Parts: sequence; structure tokens; C-alpha cells
Amino acid sequence: MTQTPVRPDAGTPGGTDERRVFVDKQSPDAYAALRATAEAVRGVAEAAGLDRTLVELVNIRVSQLNACAYCLNAHTRAALRAGETTQRLGVLPAWRDTELFSPGERAALALAEATAHPADAGAQSAAYSAARGVLSDDEISAVIWVAISINAFNRVSVLSKHPVRGPSRA
Repeated sequence: MTQTPVRPDAGTPGGTDERRVFVDKQSPDAYAALRATAEAVRGVAEAAGLDRTLVELVNIRVSQLNACAYCLNAHTRAALRAGETTQRLGVLPAWRDTELFSPGERAALALAEATAHPADAGAQSAAYSAARGVLSDDEISAVIWVAISINAFNRVSVLSKHPVRGPSRA
């Protein structure tokens, strides 16, 4: 059995001296399959006509719900590169309380949240109903697949405790 890089958690908030396995490195074939799925999902989102900023909003919102610092870091940067504003990113956790998001974006965010928390049947039904009113079947499917995909990556990063490093200082 091969050993792969692990890192101690000492000194992290709520951390212990336990060592975490980077499951993506430990099981590279499984991780490659997950990455291939993410590429397929990207294609589904593009084919459905989802704007890249909406895809990133879904990625970020689900990552917020899952407290995945690594994915939040990566997808916030991607959203900014895609043209998303800092104002909308800043209020994303409270998207229901602002008029900054379109009806389609609101429906997609509700659907993404319902995908992240599928046990809440009432929220799931309400989100699906709202999505039906403003999104096509292809868009609904794409949003759900984006949320499923980022959920999986969130689990990999949270359970591996992937680090978020600060900007390099020259």
C-alpha cells in the first residue's frame, strides 16, 4: 500500500493532531473520473445556455453552504474572471434579500440550495416549482448537475482539508 501526502491539522480552528489523506491524490483514478464528470457538466451547462457567471454563482453558493474554503477561493476567482461583481459576490449569502439577482438567477440559486440539502423536501418542491416558471428543462437539469458536481468537489476538499494559500508576496 502506497503512502500519499497527508498533513497535520494542528493549529487549525477546531483542529486536532489527526492527519488527513488528500483523497484526490490517494485515489487518482476516482478523482480523474470526478474531473471528467465536471467537464461533462460544463458542457451540459454551455449547451443549456447558462452564463458562466451563473454557473460560478451556483458553485459559490453551494460551496458556502458546505463551508468549503478551497472551492470558495477557486470559484470566487473564476466568477470575477467571468465578469461577476464584488457587490453581488458579497451579498450572495443573502441573495433572497436583494434585488441584485434576476428571476432566473434566483430560481437557479434556490434549486442549487435544494440540491445541496435534498432532505428538505419542502424547500426542494418550492425551488423546483419556482425554477419551472423561469428556466427551461435543459437549464434546470444543468443547474442541478452543476450543484451535484460542486457538492462532490466540496466533499473531497473539506474531508481532505485542502489548504487555501494566500497570495505570494514578492
